[in-house]
Amino acid sequence: MRASLSRRFAALLLAFAACGGARADDLVVSAASSLTNAFQAIARSYEAAHPGTHVVLNFASSDTLLRQIVNGAPADVYASADQVAMDRAQAQGAIVPATRVDFAGNQLVVIMPAGTRASVTALADLARPPFRRIAWGNPASVPVGRYTRRVLRDAGLADTLAPHAVLAENVRQCLDYVARDEVDAGFVYATDAAIARGKVRIALRLPSPTPITYPVAVVAGSRHAAEAGAFIAYLRSAAGQRQLADFGFLAP
Repeated sequence: MRASLSRRFAALLLAFAACGGARADDLVVSAASSLTNAFQAIARSYEAAHPGTHVVLNFASSDTLLRQIVNGAPADVYASADQVAMDRAQAQGAIVPATRVDFAGNQLVVIMPAGTRASVTALADLARPPFRRIAWGNPASVPVGRYTRRVLRDAGLADTLAPHAVLAENVRQCLDYVARDEVDAGFVYATDAAIARGKVRIALRLPSPTPITYPVAVVAGSRHAAEAGAFIAYLRSAAGQRQLADFGFLAP
């Protein structure tokens, strides 16, 4: 019981810190880490089109964000990197189901440090030297990890590569591991690889058995439900979709 309360308190502290002391009239958007750069640009555009509105962005892994919301952290919009996290949010009553829509897609890729001389032509190559440390998201709490686990299982490589795994708390941490040359390879989204050009290079583009789609919804109990709905509508508008495409996201 005490451990559970401690975890809840820690989650709340992280959420409030991430929101930067949001005011009561701020629109708080909790979004998956892979959306960071795109949503920063979209928030600026949305504010420009809606004078008087201030958007506060909170980024973390989709599962971490859901825990924050369930534990009472302020949030008006929840944008997840997979359907699993959003299904859990809906099952726990954390979102308004009628507002749930998909707004973007992505692709899973294998990346390596830009300076490495190793080559990869198939996933099976990762089971051979020089690949000793391979980063991917923790499947228990990170959508990119769940996508990766499915791909590795389908390829019959899950058990083979497990001893080499360096599990990340979110996709951006995985990207950083590769960019800093701390691992030999990593699994991220194509959009993450794109923002680290010059530090990483894409070795493989992987078809995902489960479509990589991003759902978004209004958080249940939001004090700004109408504004949250307007933000979601902007994401799905022609202008919002252009901005997402600029950052490499695919149509949902």
